Amino acid sequence: MPADGSAVAGGVRDDRPALRADCSRCVGLCCVAPAFTASADFALDKPAGVPCPNLRRDALCGIHDRLRPAGFPGCAVFDCFGAGQHVVAVVLGGPRDERSPSQTGAMHAALDPARSLFEVLHHLAEALSLLDAHRGEGADVDALHAELRGARARARAALELDAPGLAALDVGGLRADVGPLLLRTSAAVRARAVQAGARPGGPRRPPRVGPHADLAGARLRGADLRAADLRGALLIGADLRGADLSAADLLGADLRAADLRGAHLAGALFLTRPQLGAARGDAATTVPDVLGRPSHWHPAR
Repeated sequence: MPADGSAVAGGVRDDRPALRADCSRCVGLCCVAPAFTASADFALDKPAGVPCPNLRRDALCGIHDRLRPAGFPGCAVFDCFGAGQHVVAVVLGGPRDERSPSQTGAMHAALDPARSLFEVLHHLAEALSLLDAHRGEGADVDALHAELRGARARARAALELDAPGLAALDVGGLRADVGPLLLRTSAAVRARAVQAGARPGGPRRPPRVGPHADLAGARLRGADLRAADLRGALLIGADLRGADLSAADLLGADLRAADLRGAHLAGALFLTRPQLGAARGDAATTVPDVLGRPSHWHPAR
């Protein structure tokens, strides 16, 4: 494994293990830069640029081990994908406690665009990893793999930007460039999963399942959702206990308070740590190894 923590599979480096937040190398940017609105996610109002009262002098959260019971589940599920420590390194380039107000402002302005960049890099790394197993199976797959490598190279080039450059990053253009490639990757992988027998007969998929479907509170216990397209689906509070989501595309799906106990998500596509953290699961829930199991999930009964 390379020194940066990434992994190599099929000759293409998987950046996802390295795209993780390291609060010890940050200055609590996510506790200062964004605004909080008192709600089910945050226990108080906080203007943008004002430190959270729970932020300690060492720039670490004073209630990190009890965020949910303290009323801050929104903080518990936040993930910068490693953008925080990158912005700090770009702006400071030295000790974390030696920063001026102008540097602080520069970091705050760069955090949100940088986080979007790192999230895109995370999805590109997964797309390349998914297609790696199918290279050589057809010109369409090989061409798509090459396009993904090109998009990753362009996204990585943005890592060389200074703080003003990151703050001015065209996030919309970046997503518009990458989105169609992820959609094509999803379609190719799900089609091959179906051909390989990932969805041979069995229970019929519930109606209304599809991209951007409104499935809030839906009763999908034990549902066969293998290779389903659930991009952007609203799954808030859905009962997905024991559901099979192998090879299902969950890019942007809202899984807040979804019950994933016993669900099969190990092969789900474009799933992220924030999505898992916002849901409920247990020891019987399978998840992608690269993401890990949220610490607040309870063991299976």
